[in-house]
Amino acid sequence: MKKFKISLLMGFFLMTTSIFSQDPNFYIYLCFGQSNMEGQGPIEKQDSTVDSRFQFMSAVSCSNLGRTMGTWSTAVPPTCRCYTKIGPVDYFGRTMVANLPANVRVGVINVAIGGCSIDLFDKDNYKTYTSSGLPNWLMNMIAEYDGNPYGRLVEMAKLAQKDGVIKGILMHQGETNTGQDATWPTKVKGVYNNLIADLHLNPDSVPLLAGEVVGADQSGICAKANTMIALLPQTIKNSYVISSLGCSDQSDNLHFNTAGYRELGSRYAVKMLTLLGVKNIKPLIMGGL
Repeated sequence: MKKFKISLLMGFFLMTTSIFSQDPNFYIYLCFGQSNMEGQGPIEKQDSTVDSRFQFMSAVSCSNLGRTMGTWSTAVPPTCRCYTKIGPVDYFGRTMVANLPANVRVGVINVAIGGCSIDLFDKDNYKTYTSSGLPNWLMNMIAEYDGNPYGRLVEMAKLAQKDGVIKGILMHQGETNTGQDATWPTKVKGVYNNLIADLHLNPDSVPLLAGEVVGADQSGICAKANTMIALLPQTIKNSYVISSLGCSDQSDNLHFNTAGYRELGSRYAVKMLTLLGVKNIKPLIMGGL
């Protein structure tokens, strides 16, 4: 009986220690998608100054940046892999911490692969996609996540849940599926539902924010994808589309430029802050919708 009581007390201690190690004021956001979520904008001097309340958990180890997979650091770009650039995640986080109380931190996890289809994030069928004759450059990026980007995102998210609370999911994907896949909204719903289930989240309190691709106003070559992105709120109850209208792009008319990423990232944050009930939101980048 005595041994049982000791074991019970130890179990209670470990349980309460786990509970109190999770900071309810550490807001975590999961990010996934393709090249525009990776970030393709050149990093400029002003981008290197980051509030330490904005944190980044690396999903890969980067010796060039002194980062180890699964550990937090201040979110100095790049905030995807070792050699990516500025993306929407960077000014999402900056705008968030600028508008939240000083005791609140924001953490992001970003798993994105340039050129990938939404099928890569299908936890049940991704191997069919990766065995479909993809180019070497794409397979090499997928290999950085041990061949399973969705699995890596969930792995990192479970680690992050020990430290804070997942508050939302950010996606930027669709260029690869433009004009090819009428089932894209349903596939996105499948990814979202799997994340909700695998991480034991409440869909009513964890929204999905999906950014538009480079729009027709910027001569975007995949602008038609915005038509299918617009359908997401009809498919996923707690989802919202982030407009790319006016977000400037690069000469390829596929990727935003640095200024465009800053604007788009700020728009993601304004929507998330609105959903959190924050009043008097001040975008870091003026001109946001």
